[in-house]
Parts: sequence; C-alpha cells; structure tokens
Amino acid sequence: MKHFACGDVIPGCDATFTAPDEGGIFAQVGPHAAHAHGVTEVTPELQAAVRSLIRSA
Repeated sequence: MKHFACGDVIPGCDATFTAPDEGGIFAQVGPHAAHAHGVTEVTPELQAAVRSLIRSA
C-alpha cells in the first residue's frame, strides 16, 4: 500500500491519499490538486516531487 500527504508539497494541506500503487495515488492527487489548489497543469517537476514523497504504508 502507498501513502502520500499533500501537506508535504503544499504546506497547510491536511489531505492524505492511500492506494495500492503509485498510479492510484496520482489518480487521486490530480483531481485534488485541481479542486483544492487550482493546479491545472501537473508539470514534470511537480510529478517528480509527489513521486519522491510517496511512502509505503
């Protein structure tokens, strides 16, 4: 199981995500980033930052 805390990238955000794999994390994080933070484009840098902070739960 994988785990990601949005607050590790966006200080003050308390959203967390759990999924069986990295793809499942990204499937949840993308819509959250758009809705909660106005992020309309996931740049390669942002994707790398998220990927580096995904942990095994």
